Amino acid sequence: MPDTTQDLIRNPAGGIPRLLAIMRALRDPASGCPWDLVQDFDTITPYTIEEAHEVADAISRRAWEELQGELGDLLFQVVYHAQMANEAGLFDFDAVVQTISDKMVARHPHVFGDESRDKSPEQQTADWEAIKALERADKAEARVLDGVAMGLPGLTRAVKLQKRAARVGFDWPSTDQVLDKIVEETRELVEARDTLGDAERAEEFGDLLFVMANLARHMDIDPEAALRAANAKFTRRFGRIEDWLSAQGKAPGDSDLAEMDALWNRAKAEEKAAR
Repeated sequence: MPDTTQDLIRNPAGGIPRLLAIMRALRDPASGCPWDLVQDFDTITPYTIEEAHEVADAISRRAWEELQGELGDLLFQVVYHAQMANEAGLFDFDAVVQTISDKMVARHPHVFGDESRDKSPEQQTADWEAIKALERADKAEARVLDGVAMGLPGLTRAVKLQKRAARVGFDWPSTDQVLDKIVEETRELVEARDTLGDAERAEEFGDLLFVMANLARHMDIDPEAALRAANAKFTRRFGRIEDWLSAQGKAPGDSDLAEMDALWNRAKAEEKAAR
């Protein structure tokens, strides 16, 4: 590797060029990292998703001291995919930057064009969606649900699909109908549990989750964020159960449901009192 490249790699102020040089060095067929050399888009994608979730996790925990590193990890994933695309003759990192820059300029005519900025956030959101619809039309995405990414988390994709359908009038007018549908789907799940096979039970469970995502959309709740918060609450409260059991010289495996349920209620009451 030329000395100038090594100098750049070792320069703490090297910025994006330094990061790109590091990525090229890792993928260098003659001197690169054996692990990095055998990776492809499919094997790296799970890491990309994981890093995006870790960014969201740091933000939800207000762990600002961690966020810088997590954003760097996510940026590295972009650089990784761009390097592999460059090697395959598809595009390079500069093309990625140009594409997103062009898109942001085109989608903000009220900032970079002649349109008035005198709009509400809601109107700007509607304008954004209208511009995206025109972009989809240019890509020959003619169907209402075309272009909703398959790789999104299930609840997030459900909400996006429902939003698309709602734009053309396929939507319940209020949460009352959604709640009625939840009752209906719950009954069908109970029936499937008692009378049907594994595939049918999974299908009915999926239907119930889909309607729950619809309820979240109607109530302006992010279902993924709500579930993450519920996971965090469960982890926090179960940790308190372990603490109290440990103080008695016990582990959860030495306890029983009745005792742990009582401790759970104690942890719940403790949290409510602290608010």
